[in-house]
Amino acid sequence: MAIETFNHTIILWIAGLDDYSHEQLQTKPAPEKWSIGQVYLHLIQDTRFYLEQIQQCLSREAHGEEAAAPAAQTMFLNNKFPDIAIVGASEHASMPQPASKEQLRAALTLLKMEMEQAAEFISSNQPKSKSKHPGLGYFSAEEWLQFAEMHFQHHLKQKKEIDNYLKQMYL
Repeated sequence: MAIETFNHTIILWIAGLDDYSHEQLQTKPAPEKWSIGQVYLHLIQDTRFYLEQIQQCLSREAHGEEAAAPAAQTMFLNNKFPDIAIVGASEHASMPQPASKEQLRAALTLLKMEMEQAAEFISSNQPKSKSKHPGLGYFSAEEWLQFAEMHFQHHLKQKKEIDNYLKQMYL
């Protein structure tokens, strides 16, 4: 089930926070790249949006016959994002730095709990509604949950690259 996979992945991210000092969380590998703290904030912000979309799907009946874009359908079938660097929305360029490791841990823990509650509601109610992703068509509540997990997985490669940079910087 998607919630078990999501929980496994988010727990990896939560546990990963123990590997960083506050300074490391805010260290950027290059001026145009994000720090690992900014990656965490990005994941939190986007997952919050996905939860809002799930709530829309659960609270109303709309767009049930609409479809995800072909690219999204392929992603769902493969259960992963394409293995390419994806340029995000322009507001992502000004991603702030996290205030603290505790802020990130608390936000991720809350997301995990809220996603578990949403998954429980999805499984007991089988909603038929969908809501629109900004570029990938319409997703059901179940697809938003799967998309959230795939998004966390997608950023693991970026996390590994930043971790390698930080190891060299903080020997």
